[in-house]
Amino acid sequence: MQQDPHAPGLFQPRTDGPAAGAPVRPTAGVVPPPPSAAAVGSGNIAAAGDTALLSELVDATSRVRAAIESVVTGRPGLADITLAVLLAEGHLLVEDVPGVGKTTLAKALARSIDCAAGRIQFTPDLLPSDLTGVNIFRSGSHEFEFRPGPVFSNIVIGDEINRASPKTQSALLECMEEGQTTVDGTTHILPRPFLVVATQNPVEMEGTYPLPEAQRDRFMARITVGYPDTDAELLMLERQEATTPLSHLEPVTDGAAVLRYAAFVRGVYASASVKRYVLALVGATREHPGLRLGASPRASLQLLRAAKALAAMAGRNHVLPDDVQRLARPVLAHRLIQTTESRLGGVTAEQMVDDIIRRTPVPALGPSDHR
Repeated sequence: MQQDPHAPGLFQPRTDGPAAGAPVRPTAGVVPPPPSAAAVGSGNIAAAGDTALLSELVDATSRVRAAIESVVTGRPGLADITLAVLLAEGHLLVEDVPGVGKTTLAKALARSIDCAAGRIQFTPDLLPSDLTGVNIFRSGSHEFEFRPGPVFSNIVIGDEINRASPKTQSALLECMEEGQTTVDGTTHILPRPFLVVATQNPVEMEGTYPLPEAQRDRFMARITVGYPDTDAELLMLERQEATTPLSHLEPVTDGAAVLRYAAFVRGVYASASVKRYVLALVGATREHPGLRLGASPRASLQLLRAAKALAAMAGRNHVLPDDVQRLARPVLAHRLIQTTESRLGGVTAEQMVDDIIRRTPVPALGPSDHR
């Protein structure tokens, strides 16, 4: 289990309820909270005069995308979804067989952003306190001192999360949903930005525990890396024959900038037609005959937020149905529970989402749907 050397200074105790926490103490690698929604824009419309910030966002995400793709070759599109989750203030689940670059993708993102990063190697004997931290009694002062765990980082890489027991997996639930963790009755605020990038092997593999439905639902998106084609794998051999590109990766932006971009993304305009389209897609999963459990209301909200981020990365301050369609599979599929008949029939949740997209009418947007 590895942790950024700055991480011990990243926490701020809170004992009197969620609304009473003091600001996080400034520490190397940690940035202050983002501006309020009122400072960014009014309602659902990005603030006027933010063209320069939008241009800066597009440039920064392009540089981070290039940095990631210089390390993870032959898998176009992975970086876009990863960045959309980051800007939408969600969490990312990367699922695939060992050796295809899941951890490399997470590390490349962390190294591209100049902020505190922590890594956790999940194992069957890992305890919840190994993630969140522990109180240590100091005999000299006769007081307990809180020793923070690796979750007190801006980007937390959880490697092979489904190799840990469900009890340890559940220690991340409060962290991911509320940006805080409670240890021995005391609540500690986590730094911002805060992103969990967890990797997992297919549950059919030996020594794995399926993630509970409640935890899967807290991941904004799930992606699979997949095998590269022959040309991409040859390029990987040439690049990594004598050195590791990851070791030469330099930060291209920082945590403070990421917070500014995330605040802008929250103000990207989504018309009523686009919102109804999101609800139509999510609602269709709840009525699909091949699904025992459809997507939750949290899925609707996270799909819209991720679509806003994708729109901003494309240089737009409004969401299009294309943004929603592109993200529907990674945002919805991992939340769905299939019926026994559909699983035995060889139909995947991803195929069902694709079928729902094909059958759901796409709204025709007018001038009032743009900003």
